[in-house]
Amino acid sequence: MTLVTRVARPTPGPVEETGGTEPLVARFSRAGQRLRRADRAHPWVLDAAVVMLVVAMFCVPDLLHGDSEKRGRFLLASTRLPLPATLALQAGLVLPLLWRRRRPVLAFGVIAAVFVLHWSLGTALRADIALFVALYSVALRARTRRLPWACGITAGALVPAAVRVSDAVSVWVALFFLVSTATAAVALGLTVRIRRAQLVGLRERAARLEIERDQRSRLAAAAERARVTRDMHDVVGHNLAVLIALADAGARLNGAARQPPPELLRLIAGTGRQALGELRRVLGVLGETSGARGDEPEPGPRPCLADIDALCAGMRAAGLDVVHRTVGALDTLDGEVRLTAYRIAQEALTNALKHAGPGARVKLVVAVTGARLAVRVQDSGPAHSMSGPRGPAYEEGPYEEGPYEEGHGLVGMRERTALYGGRFRAGPTGRGWLVEAVLHGDR
Repeated sequence: MTLVTRVARPTPGPVEETGGTEPLVARFSRAGQRLRRADRAHPWVLDAAVVMLVVAMFCVPDLLHGDSEKRGRFLLASTRLPLPATLALQAGLVLPLLWRRRRPVLAFGVIAAVFVLHWSLGTALRADIALFVALYSVALRARTRRLPWACGITAGALVPAAVRVSDAVSVWVALFFLVSTATAAVALGLTVRIRRAQLVGLRERAARLEIERDQRSRLAAAAERARVTRDMHDVVGHNLAVLIALADAGARLNGAARQPPPELLRLIAGTGRQALGELRRVLGVLGETSGARGDEPEPGPRPCLADIDALCAGMRAAGLDVVHRTVGALDTLDGEVRLTAYRIAQEALTNALKHAGPGARVKLVVAVTGARLAVRVQDSGPAHSMSGPRGPAYEEGPYEEGPYEEGHGLVGMRERTALYGGRFRAGPTGRGWLVEAVLHGDR
C-alpha cells in the first residue's frame, strides 16, 4: 500500500531527482519511433547506413594502415595481400549486409564463406565484425530452425581465426572471446526478436480487447433497448388498452343517449395520469435524469404485487370480470421479483382485455411457496378467437401466430421469467387462454 501511495502521489524530492532521467528516456523513445517510421518508409537507407558505418570504422583503417608493422599491432600473425584482393575480401564481408534483413541466411552464408577464406589465407581484417552482424540478423529475422545451423557454422569459422592468433594469445582464450562475441550477437538478436513479438502480441491483444469492448457495448445497448422496449410496451400498452376500453364504454353510453357517469371519466383521467407517470419513470431511468430537473415532479414508486388489487379494479372498470386470489406471503420476496410478477400479470390481463373483450371472465392467481412465485392468468374468451389454428391444446413456448401475437407481449413475459430462472407457458385452453409464469426469487 505504501508503494502504491508513492507512485500515485510522488513527493517533490523524487520528482526533482528523476526529472532529468524521464525526459531523456522519453526523447530516446520518440527518436526510436521516428527511426522506425523512417525505416518502414525507406528500408534501404538504414541498410546502406549500416554498411557505410562498417566501412568507415573497420575497412578504412585496414586500407590506411596496410604496412606490416602497423598491421602487427592489430594481429601478429597476418599475411599482407595486394590491395585489389583486400578490397575484394572487404566487399565480400560488407556488401552482403545490404540484404541482411530481407535474406538473412543468404547474407550470413556469403559472409561466413568470405570469413573462412581470408583466414585460411592468413589475412586478418577488421571487417570480420560483419560476421557477428549477420549472425545477429539471423537470430532476429530468420526462421528459428536455421539459427542452430548458423551458430554451428560460426563456431567452425572461428576456429581458424583462433589458431592464427595463437602467436599472440592462447587458442582457448581467443576462442573464448570470439565465441562470447558470437553468443552476445545471438542473445541480442533473440532479445530484440522476443521483444518485438511481445509488442505485436500486446497490439493484437489491445485490438481484440477493443473489439470485444465494442461488442460488449453493442450487446449492452441492445439489451438495454430490449428492456426499455419491454417496459414501454408494458406501460403504454396496458394503459392504452384500458383507456380504449373505457372510451368505448363511454361511446356506447353516449350512443344510447345516456350521459357517461363521472366515475368513468375519473377512471379515464386516472389511467392517463398513471400512464404518464410510469412513462416519465421509464424515460427518466433511460436518460438518467431522475431528480435532475427541479421543475418536474418526482415519479411515484414503482408498482408491485401490493398494487395488484388496484390493477384488477382498473381492469374491472374497463369491462373484465377479474377474480383475484393471492396465496402466501408476498413481502418475503425481493422487490424486483414482485415487480416482474406484477408486469407479467399486467400484460396477461391487458391481452385478455384486448382479445377476449369486455365481459370476459378472468381468473388471476398469485401463489408464493418459499422462494417460488407463480402467476396464473386464465380467461374464458370465445374458443374461435382464442385457439386459432393450433386447436385447444395447452402447450409451452412462443407462438408465431394467433390472436395473442403482439410482438413484445408474450416475448416480454417469457424474457422476464427467464431472468429469474423460471418457466413460462402460454396457450389456448378450450374457450380461453392461459398464461402461467413461475419465478424463483432466490436467484
